[in-house]
Amino acid sequence: MDPITQGLLGASLAQSVSNKQHIIVGGIIGFLSGMAPDLDVLIRSSSDPLLFLEYHRQFTHSLLFIPIGSLLCAVVLHPIIGRRWKLTFKQSSLFCLLGFATHALLDACTSYGTQLLWPLSDERYAWNLVSVIDPLFTFLLLALMFTASLKRTPWVARVALIWAVAYPTLGLIQRERAESAAWLLAQQRQHQPVRLFAKPSFGNIVVWKSVYETNEAFHADAIRAGRTIRIYEGEFIPKLNIKQDFAWLEKDSQQAKDITRFSRFSDGYLAQDNSEPMAIFDVRYSMMPNQIEPMWSIQLSKQRTSLEHVEYITHRNSSKESREQMLNMLLDK
Repeated sequence: MDPITQGLLGASLAQSVSNKQHIIVGGIIGFLSGMAPDLDVLIRSSSDPLLFLEYHRQFTHSLLFIPIGSLLCAVVLHPIIGRRWKLTFKQSSLFCLLGFATHALLDACTSYGTQLLWPLSDERYAWNLVSVIDPLFTFLLLALMFTASLKRTPWVARVALIWAVAYPTLGLIQRERAESAAWLLAQQRQHQPVRLFAKPSFGNIVVWKSVYETNEAFHADAIRAGRTIRIYEGEFIPKLNIKQDFAWLEKDSQQAKDITRFSRFSDGYLAQDNSEPMAIFDVRYSMMPNQIEPMWSIQLSKQRTSLEHVEYITHRNSSKESREQMLNMLLDK
């Protein structure tokens, strides 16, 4: 999730166990600790553009790292905030622990992939329950946390926690509906998917992007899971074939290794960009849920040496037309 939502959930959990006297400081410490795991975005390299992909949502997001991460937060935040509010180090540590502990599980509810069990496992958990940014989810958390702070009533913060569980649960129901519709669509096309998933489109849990893989290609469609199911049929693209698409690439080169790294991050959902033959992108993500277009990609080059890395590129251009199309899908127009 976005950092603000992470902080709000951490604040709500900390406030839910605090007393009236400490509900504000508990919320502040919980808020900051709830955002702290995302400091891993600072792990970057000017020479290796994929390094941040490997470390984002890795060790700082592991469930096993929670005691260590929360203790580090307490060491930093207690002298700055906790002591001024006459908290003991134990109280500050508790608020930090509760705030920090919410982060990884909330991230796992999105589609990006979180290494919850690192270092025991490198598997990225992505439950596809909520979008990485969801205004409805965030706004109600904000309203409840603000009310809890203003009224100094911990029970309001507990209502926020109920909302934080209820909304992803509704997302689970919606995901199952969308995936069932996607399986039926594949059968109607006489396709036999190797694997299939549905994830919420940007900012809502009504319109979903489904992607399924056959032996030859990836197929993307938009599915509106309202009172009834409505399908917006989309596009397909051949799966990446390195030997065929990049026959010139030396298998021991750094660019080849970077493709493997990018594939691990993308769970193998890779294709060659039709508009840019030297680019490889993650087909799971696009601005429009029924389209296959890159939001980020890696750019290869025949001019690079065997020791040089690929280039990482982001593509996030949203046209007025695409925004209108997305709104029409959401409103079922």
